[in-house]
Amino acid sequence: MKRKILNYIFFLCILSLTSAHLSVAQSYKAARARENAIVDAVADFNSGKYDRAKQRLSALVLDDPANDAAHYYLGMCDYMLSDYQSAEEELAAAVQLDSSNFWYRYRLAAVYAVTDRKELTVGIYNGLLKDFPKKSDLYYSLIETYLSMGRMEDALSTLDQIDTVFGKSDISAMTRFDILRRLGRYEEAYANLEAYNKEYSSPQVLSLLGDYRMSMYDDSTALAYYDEALDIAPDFAPALLGKSEVFRMTRRYDDYFRTLDVFMADENIPSAGKCDYLKALIQNSDPNFLNRFRTGLDSVMTVCLSVHPKDSSVTELAGIYYYGTGRHKEAREYFQENVKNWPGSVTAAANYAEALMYMGEWKDLSVFSKEAYDRFPKELAFLEMATFADYNLKAYDDVLATCSRIIDVAPDDSARVLTAYTTIGDIYYHRGEKARSYKAYDEALKINPEYLPVLNNYAYFLSLDGKKLKKACSMSRITVEKDPDNATYLDTYGWILYLQGKADEAKPYFKHAMLYGGKDSAVTLDHYAEVLFALKEYSLAFVYWNQALAKDKEGEIPELEQKISRRKAEMKKESK
Repeated sequence: MKRKILNYIFFLCILSLTSAHLSVAQSYKAARARENAIVDAVADFNSGKYDRAKQRLSALVLDDPANDAAHYYLGMCDYMLSDYQSAEEELAAAVQLDSSNFWYRYRLAAVYAVTDRKELTVGIYNGLLKDFPKKSDLYYSLIETYLSMGRMEDALSTLDQIDTVFGKSDISAMTRFDILRRLGRYEEAYANLEAYNKEYSSPQVLSLLGDYRMSMYDDSTALAYYDEALDIAPDFAPALLGKSEVFRMTRRYDDYFRTLDVFMADENIPSAGKCDYLKALIQNSDPNFLNRFRTGLDSVMTVCLSVHPKDSSVTELAGIYYYGTGRHKEAREYFQENVKNWPGSVTAAANYAEALMYMGEWKDLSVFSKEAYDRFPKELAFLEMATFADYNLKAYDDVLATCSRIIDVAPDDSARVLTAYTTIGDIYYHRGEKARSYKAYDEALKINPEYLPVLNNYAYFLSLDGKKLKKACSMSRITVEKDPDNATYLDTYGWILYLQGKADEAKPYFKHAMLYGGKDSAVTLDHYAEVLFALKEYSLAFVYWNQALAKDKEGEIPELEQKISRRKAEMKKESK
C-alpha cells in the first residue's frame, strides 16, 4: 500500500513537470509568433503597405495589449494614413509602456506638431533633451518649433545650448544669423558672423560677409572675403558669383566674364544654379548691355553648354538667350535640339512650339504641333497652337478640322470646347456661311451664356445683316454691363442702338469708347461720326470722319471717302 502511494506521488510529480514544460513551450511559441507578426508588420510598413500592416498590428495589440512595439508601429501606420487621433492614442500607449524609448516620444511629438499643438511638442522635445542631451537634431527640431511659434529668443537660447554642448558650427552660426535678421537685428546678425569668422574658416560665412560688404558698396572688402572663401573651396558657387558681381558692378567686365567662365566650367556646380543666374542676368539686363557684351556672354553660354551638353534646362536657356539677342535661327536650333534629346518631354516640345509661334513660323508650327499632339494626346494645347498657326496661314479648313477634333476628344473640357465653337463661328462667318456661323455661336452660348467675345461678335454680325436687332441688342447689352470700359463692346452696342433709331441713346456709349481706345479704330470712329451726323452735330461728325480716314490705311471701311462726300452733300442740301 505504501509503495502504491509513493508511485502515485511520483506520477503526480512527473505530470506536474510535464505540464510545466508544456506551458513554457507554449509561452515560447506564442512569443515567437508575436515576434514574427511584428517583423511581418514592419516589413509591410516599410513597403508602404500601411493598411495591411495595420491589420496585423491591430490583431497583435488585441492579443498582447502590453506590446509597446506593436502600439508604436500601429501609431505610425495611423500617422502615415493621416489618422492623427488614432496615431496619438497608439503612440501615447507605447510611451506609457516604455517612456525611456526615444522614438516613441519623438513620434508622439510629431503628431502634436502636425495637429498644431506646439506647446505639447515643445514639452516633449525639452523632456527628450534632458534624457538625450547629445541628440543634435533634436535641438534644431526644437528651434524650428520655437520659430513657428514666434518665440525667437527661446530659439536663440537653444542655439546657445548647442554651442555649449557641441561647439560652434556653420549650421549654428547660419541659424543664428537667420534668426537675428528675422528680428530685424541686422548689425548684430553680421557682427555674429564676423566674430565666428575670426575663429573658424567657412566659405559660406565668408560669402555672406562678402554679400553684406557689397550691399554697403565696400567692393574691395567684399572681394577680399570672396577670395578668402575661394582659397578654402575653389568651386564654392556663391563666392564665384559674388566675385563676378563685384567685377560687374565695378565695370571690370574682362574680369567679370573670366570669373563667370570659371563658374560655368565647374562640373561640380549644378546646372540649375547656372541657369538661374543666367536667366536673371538676361531678363534683368539692359538690351544695350546684352548687345555690347555679346562676345563675353556668348562665351559664357558656350562654356555652360559644353559642360552640360544634354541638359534640357541649359539647352532651353540657350534658345531663350539667342532669341532674346535677335538670333532666331540659332534659338530655333537649340529648342529643336532639346526636342531631339528629350523626345518624351512635354516641356521641350512646348518650348519649341512656343518659339515657332513667337517667330511667326506658322507652317512649321502647324506641322510640329499636330505631331506633338499625336505623341502627347493629353496635351490639347498643341492642337490649339496648330489652330493658331493654321489661322495665320489662312488654312481655314484645317482650323475647322482641328476645332472639331478638340470638341470630339475633349467634350467635357468646357473652356476648350467653348473656344473651339467660337473659332468655328468666326471662320464660318468670314467664309460667308452665316447660318453655320450662328449655329456654332449658339453652341458656344449653351456652354457659357455670358461669354462676352461670342455675344459681341454674334450681335455685331447680326447688326451687319440688319436682322434680329432686338436679339443683337440684348446680347450686346450684356457685354457692356459686364465690361463697361471695352471700346469694342461699346462700339457694337452703340451701333445697334443707332440702327434701331436711337442715336441719342447711342452717343454716350461712343463718347465713353473714345476714352478707352475707340480712337484707335477706324470703324468705331466711323460709327460715332454716323451717330453725330444723325443728331445733326455735323462739324463734330466730320472731325471723326477725318480721323477715321487717317486710321483706315488698310481699307477696312469700303469707299469711306465716297461716303463722306455723300454726307457732306446731304448736309449742304439740308442746310439750304
